[in-house]
Amino acid sequence: MARKALKLASWTSMALAASGVYLYSNNYLDPNDFGAVRMGRAVATTAVISYDYLTSLRSVPYGSEEYLQRRSQIHDLFLSFDDTPLGAASLAQVHKAVLHDGRTVAVKVQHPKVQAQSSKDILLMEVLVLAVKQLFPDFEFMWLVDEAKKNLPLELDFLNEGRNAEKVAHMLKHFDFLKVPQIHWELSTKRVLLMEFVEGGQVNDRDYMEKNQIDVNEISCHLSKMYSEMIFVNGFVHCDPHPGNVLVRKRPDTGKAEIVLLDHGLYQVLTEEFRLDYCHLWQSLIWTDMERVKLYSQRLGAAELYPLFACMLTARSWDSVKRGIGQAPVTATEDSEIRNNAASYLPEINKLLNHVPRQMLLILKTNELLRSIETTLGTRSSASSFLNMSRCCVRALAKHRKRDACSFFRRTQISFSEAFSLWQISLHELLLRVKGLRLACWVSALLGWLTQAPR
Repeated sequence: MARKALKLASWTSMALAASGVYLYSNNYLDPNDFGAVRMGRAVATTAVISYDYLTSLRSVPYGSEEYLQRRSQIHDLFLSFDDTPLGAASLAQVHKAVLHDGRTVAVKVQHPKVQAQSSKDILLMEVLVLAVKQLFPDFEFMWLVDEAKKNLPLELDFLNEGRNAEKVAHMLKHFDFLKVPQIHWELSTKRVLLMEFVEGGQVNDRDYMEKNQIDVNEISCHLSKMYSEMIFVNGFVHCDPHPGNVLVRKRPDTGKAEIVLLDHGLYQVLTEEFRLDYCHLWQSLIWTDMERVKLYSQRLGAAELYPLFACMLTARSWDSVKRGIGQAPVTATEDSEIRNNAASYLPEINKLLNHVPRQMLLILKTNELLRSIETTLGTRSSASSFLNMSRCCVRALAKHRKRDACSFFRRTQISFSEAFSLWQISLHELLLRVKGLRLACWVSALLGWLTQAPR
């Protein structure tokens, strides 16, 4: 009976993880969805570098002398300004404009009254969550309120967003496939952010990629490299990679595929202890070391629910985790079983989310969004993401050990061990490619023989 229960838990684990973070990751319980802030979505806010202008222009009659006077302030800043937003969300919307020196910019403008309303909305959300908990004791979503209290003020400060953008651009400057739009500080404030305008298609738009001859597998691999570097090596993680914030394009100068990363308001800074434990856990998952999976899951707060936790991270069943997540691709049957059995284990998911470190919550959200992109692109079965993660784990752990090493000889040993591990990963990747090429050649030859055979 226990074995059947564990098997059922393995089927449902990832779906329950998704349900546990679903409201947060899809913004159904976004604090800004309550109260007057939602009304701000319907307001076509015109961009200037003044909050007073944002809240006052709409209050004067269109075409009046006062309206024309205020409208002229735009022309003092921009050669042209598109009133129709390129995109809008709960907190802000983005307009395209051209500066007087000819630079095309994206102008991100915070909706009126967001600052004043946000604290009331969080309070309302806290009251509602507490009220639901009184009726349903198993409803454990106070972690959601805590995260909103911590993260919303940071997202409302556009100067903080600009600093995050510059930090991640410098941190990942060695990736020639990554573009982070430049910030124009001279015209930016806490509520208005001006940045370089960069065009591209959304990362989940396969039609756009086919039209522009962009390889979806290359984009998926780049995305995996970028986020593995953020999480395992640097501990500074962009936590909102939904398709509207991740664009793809062909670089104008080289024609190579490039990822454009937008919206840097929400980042998670990982402590060193958390980051190293997370590295060890993923290494153990990739190499199917179940004793260490249990150890590092429990170090991260999973306790007796470590099988569920492992499944949440990998989006695989417990049977797949034990066999090796890189050994067998995700099947439609496995996904279907997880979805169909999800609701039964929501209390366990809630319990787990209440006990893991708060840093884990945004990491789970980020994992889900990245997984959704891979599913749309049809690259989720690829082993490249696991190989990239494994490389970053090896580098991060080796860097930590070398820093703590007390002798040159010990640091040299660690460097050789690191180089050997990375070589093993590269060899494994090469063998997978050769295997794939052989299979492709065999299929091609078979098809050729079938088409030429006499009928």
